[in-house]
Amino acid sequence: MQNILTASGISISYQDKGDLDAPVIILIIGLGAQFTVWPEALYSGLVEKGFRVIRFDNRDAGLSSSLDELGKPSLIKHWLSRRLPLRTHLPYSLDDMARDVKELMNALSIKQAHLVGASMGGMIAQIAAAKYKKRVLSLTTIMSSSSPWSFSGSNINLLIKLAKIQPRNRTKEAEIKYNVRLNQLIGSPAYPQDECALYENANRYSKRAAHNQQGFKRQLAAIAATPYREKLLKKIKAPTLIIHGSADPVIPLEAGINTALIIKRSKLKVVPGMGHDFPPALMKKMTKWIAKHARRASKKLR
Repeated sequence: MQNILTASGISISYQDKGDLDAPVIILIIGLGAQFTVWPEALYSGLVEKGFRVIRFDNRDAGLSSSLDELGKPSLIKHWLSRRLPLRTHLPYSLDDMARDVKELMNALSIKQAHLVGASMGGMIAQIAAAKYKKRVLSLTTIMSSSSPWSFSGSNINLLIKLAKIQPRNRTKEAEIKYNVRLNQLIGSPAYPQDECALYENANRYSKRAAHNQQGFKRQLAAIAATPYREKLLKKIKAPTLIIHGSADPVIPLEAGINTALIIKRSKLKVVPGMGHDFPPALMKKMTKWIAKHARRASKKLR
């Protein structure tokens, strides 16, 4: 694992694996998550299929820059600012996080890359593909959305359940237990994960870096304040693959379908029984889908 300082002064922790001359895939993870949430089976699987694969911690997560000097945002105000003429101070936007991706590429002397984003990472990847067209060879979004986070029956129910299990103290043991329960709640009904494996993953996650609660809120504010991206996404020229689970309790399938309708010539792959996670049983298939999509996109440019 390495760190690099971007032109904007953001220190980014990343992992770079594969032949340096191979086509590049950049994995962009979601809200509050460290890059280790990308399953090793998917990460190494893409390397084995002939790609140079980079995964990294977004600003305010993992071992990348923690921007506490930007303060604690008001999530309600930022959410309302999309609808009302309210003046709010946004620490940073999803556009800033998309620029981090471009600056990471610049720092590593990468001219073009295939972008793969999960959840919030998919939103960041969409913006990067629309704003930096010549730098993006293909786009893959997983369990993501083209619109700001909105309430649905499933995610309201999820929020209620999460509120009930919030740890009263921030001990390591409490955070590990919460992480396990969170992954069970957002997980795939058709592909339930072994509880022991979830505990091992949570323990490994906790050892690498403590959860950045304020950073999580700043990232969430960036999502809340971002307007609907229909006009922006219509500018995307890169071949696009949208992967979405039919049982996603966080970002409903309708969001994936809507994204596919907006981005021209995009392809939608609906995964029956998949939730808002990376089920180990599906990683071989998902690796194949992403690699095939990236190869096809590269061939079209020849």
